[in-house]
Amino acid sequence: MFLHLGSDTVVALEDVISINDYKLSRSVINRDFIQQMKDTNSIIDISGNQPKSFIVTKYKVYLSAISSMTLRKRADNLFYNEA
Repeated sequence: MFLHLGSDTVVALEDVISINDYKLSRSVINRDFIQQMKDTNSIIDISGNQPKSFIVTKYKVYLSAISSMTLRKRADNLFYNEA
């Protein structure tokens, strides 16, 4: 199954590690993590510079304009419909 992150971007649900609220990126740990991912070119910004969430996958980190709650609901629906 695939999770649609917005802006014509999908990722395999099995590759998703976490779905996070971007507002929480103000915490020191999240801010440092996002900066480190930017420094290593591991962030893909599909938010149009208006991120509401960041999605950590096995390979990349995505910044999305879709809220973390909406993405979580999509992921839950996919996961429970697959079982």
